[in-house]
Amino acid sequence: MSMDLCDYNAMRPLLERAGFRFSKGKGQNFLTAAWVPERIAGEAGLGPGSGVVEIGPGVGCLTEKLAAHAGKVLCYEVDRALEPVLAATVGKLDNVEIVFADVMGRDLRADAAERLPGLSWSVCANLPYSITTPALTKLYHARCFESILVMVQQEVAQRMCAGAGDKDYGAFSLLTEWYAEPEMLFSVGPECFVPRPKVRSAVVRLKMRQAPPAEVDEGAFFRTVRAAFDQRRKTLPNALEGLCGKERAREALRACGFSETVRGEALSLSDFAALTREIVRS
Repeated sequence: MSMDLCDYNAMRPLLERAGFRFSKGKGQNFLTAAWVPERIAGEAGLGPGSGVVEIGPGVGCLTEKLAAHAGKVLCYEVDRALEPVLAATVGKLDNVEIVFADVMGRDLRADAAERLPGLSWSVCANLPYSITTPALTKLYHARCFESILVMVQQEVAQRMCAGAGDKDYGAFSLLTEWYAEPEMLFSVGPECFVPRPKVRSAVVRLKMRQAPPAEVDEGAFFRTVRAAFDQRRKTLPNALEGLCGKERAREALRACGFSETVRGEALSLSDFAALTREIVRS
């Protein structure tokens, strides 16, 4: 009989023999509700031609479900204490490869080309809380995945999916929208994990864009966005003072038809693109 990888009581002896201890620094929270990895794998739209990257497999409960749907699963795990655990749980699956390394130091495009040849590339992961934002940023910048489906803290999911005028809208919302079309799928309570986190989680699906959503210099666009939200309570002429000077900011706002008292949270991606074009125009 195969092990129930979401049954923590069943997994505990294996973890203890490996000398594993949960690490807050590594953001480790293992799933204990079997419906969650089952639903995540089902929502990912995988098939025999899919090559899936998973970050932080833990004991392999999501890995096992992904492997049942995909052509191959490539996992990154930073905690070497989990090596014998994963060898016992999913290590014998012929379409699972586990790389024991920090994903933040990997060239994801090169790894996928080498280890997932002939497959379409996507990401499906219960992201460790401790690296959520930098990991997502790295995945966006890799520009090699067709889709990304991740479970993150619910407040992060809300920021990822927020639009102009929403209370959660900010620079990370615009970063996400630049690279992808986000959709929040479902929420997951603390009772579905061990140890229990203090916050709810949510699963977000990102359909990655094949081209930028606006015609504007990308570096200049994000410099404008960062300046606008670094001091988000300020009106844009004041927030953008260090970027281009107050008067130039006022001129650009007027040229775009925006009020001089507008704040960053009121502008959409296309608005920021228009403002950026005006700011950089000689």
